[in-house]
Order: sequence, then structure tokens, then C-alpha cells
Amino acid sequence: MPSFELNGRTYETDEDGYLANLTDWSQDVAGYLAKTEGVDMSESHWEVVNFLREYYDEYKIAPMIRILTKAIGKKLGKEKGNTKYLYDLYPGGPAKQACKIAGLPKPTGCV
Repeated sequence: MPSFELNGRTYETDEDGYLANLTDWSQDVAGYLAKTEGVDMSESHWEVVNFLREYYDEYKIAPMIRILTKAIGKKLGKEKGNTKYLYDLYPGGPAKQACKIAGLPKPTGCV
């Protein structure tokens, strides 16, 4: 199984780089994953990551982009609940890339 080392600890991932164990996630791990994805985390990035983690805690699933966009729009407002805004933050795919940084499984429907 693939893995990476951070602060003297080894973290296992799947073949796409998603954490194998959701409880291994921390802000440090998120920062490392963001760096590997070429994402410079801002307050807006963290807002999406925290939203995704709350969503996962409630529904036990990582949302696809359409569901993510709609749910963010409901909670954070229309200006943030649109694909352009989310792709500006996560150009590798808002659901796919943001879920990886949030320590969640790859959303269903993501290639």
C-alpha cells in the first residue's frame, strides 16, 4: 500500500493518494496533501475542507460535485455554491481534490 511520511509518522494511502484511515487526518496532513496537489491553502480552502468533513460526518459519504455545489450554496451562500468558485479553489476537481485534502474517500462518480 502506498504511503507518505510526515513529522516522523507514516500515513497509508490508496493508489490515488487518499488517506486509507480517515482518523489519520489532521490539519498538518491536510497541508501536506494540499502541497502535493499544488494547492496553497487559504481561509476559503479551509472553509470547503471543513464543510466536507462535516458533510461526511453527517452523511457518511463524500459528495459528488453537483451535490457539493448545492450543499455549499445552501450553507455558505450562492457566491460560494457554484462550480466556478470551487474550481478556482480546487482546479484538480473540487469534489475529488478537496476530498483528498479533507482526508475523505474519493467521491463516487469521480474518475
